[in-house]
Amino acid sequence: MNQLELHTLLQKDFPNLDNDKLNKLDLYYQLLIEANQKFNLTSITNEEDIYIKHFYDSLLLSKAIDLNSRMSLLDIGTGAGFPGIVLKIVFPKLEITLLEATQKKCIFLEEVINKLDLHDIYVVNNRAEIYINDHRESFDIVTSRAVAALNILLELSSSYVKIGGYFLPLKGTSYQEELANSYNAAKTLKMELEDIKEFNLPLDKGTRYILKYSKMNKTNPIYPRSYQKISNKPL
Repeated sequence: MNQLELHTLLQKDFPNLDNDKLNKLDLYYQLLIEANQKFNLTSITNEEDIYIKHFYDSLLLSKAIDLNSRMSLLDIGTGAGFPGIVLKIVFPKLEITLLEATQKKCIFLEEVINKLDLHDIYVVNNRAEIYINDHRESFDIVTSRAVAALNILLELSSSYVKIGGYFLPLKGTSYQEELANSYNAAKTLKMELEDIKEFNLPLDKGTRYILKYSKMNKTNPIYPRSYQKISNKPL
């Protein structure tokens, strides 16, 4: 598909995508391809795949929760900015924090934010189990995409979620096995699974799942543990 056809495809399922937002997505794509030649940001480099497997995929979060109001969102392990930067472009009222442990990726994220003239979006070069020290239960929404197994991700993420807020991890077809291994983690961390949304990407490019966890009580402050403890003995 050419770029115009990709725009039409995106607008069909995400009607709030106006020309200004599409232009920003186009520039984001160009910056991503340029930076990817210098260091590895994504293994997906085909234009059609980037628009569907990265941009469209990121926007699916808006079909699991309304993102049109002013809310704080934390994207853990954002990498090249998925889903955080895409969500900021399309839902500008969101206040977004991009948490990324790799400095080179953070430099790229800052460049994208500056060139796209995005506001109320912040890049943090840190690890989730360390950044939590000053940001416990301070985000309305926490999300993460392709970072870790669900039981590990729940421990890294749950303490960031406000009481009454949501954790929405984006998962692929292996989610069922991960879910089966995460019931104890969810119970321990006071996270309740409310819903699972299934989506088929256009052009038969895969199936995605968004799990919707709500938080009704405070998470024990001993969590998250150090990453070594989390990985060696997951909940």
